[in-house]
This record gives sequence, C-alpha cells and structure tokens, in this order.
Amino acid sequence: MSAVRSCLAEAVARAFGSGGALAQADVSYTERAVQQQFAQAVAAAIDDSEALVAEAGTGVGKTFAYLVPLLLSGKRALVSTATKSLQDQLFLRDLPRLVDALGAPVRVETRMSGAALPIRP
Repeated sequence: MSAVRSCLAEAVARAFGSGGALAQADVSYTERAVQQQFAQAVAAAIDDSEALVAEAGTGVGKTFAYLVPLLLSGKRALVSTATKSLQDQLFLRDLPRLVDALGAPVRVETRMSGAALPIRP
C-alpha cells in the first residue's frame, strides 16, 4: 500500500473512532487500538487485493475488525467460520448491527456448511 492513506482506511478509522458510526450506534462502544490495527490490516489487504492471515486473542473484537472494512469496501467477500455458533453470531447479530450502524448497502448470501452441512457441487 502506498504511503497515502486510502479512502477505505480513512473510512475504517472514522467508523472505529470515538465519535464514529460504531460509537454512535452503541453507547457501550469503546475504542481498542488492537481492533483498529486489525481493521486497518484488513483494509490494506482489500485495497491491495491481497490475502491476509491474521490472529488475535480473545476480546480484541476480531469480528467487527474484519467485517467493518469488508462492508465499507463494498466488495464481495467470503467469510469462513469454524463453528455453527459463530455463523449464527455473524448472521443473526453482528451483520445486522453493523449494516445498521454503517448504513452499508449489503446483500448477504449464505451457504452454510460444516460436518453436518457439507458443500456439494
């Protein structure tokens, strides 16, 4: 990525800022530097059309850190989860909250799979 901050990186910084969309949508929102760094890494990967493999501990806010840049980018993405409970969290709680908070026009297509729901051609 170039030294100039991208439009996506700026939008991500605003969304996660103290007066940003997330703070306005949830009075209990608190800024977390690690979450913002994670989100900026995701934004950079999107801008550069690169893959990103990232890991973070409990309490970082990983879900919002990768979903906010994806939603703000307007690009198509595949999100894979390890468990059905995380899929439920994403589709029933996190995505609706973020779409409302960000005002992002999103079309979500799901194809859930797993040991009990294998993907078939």
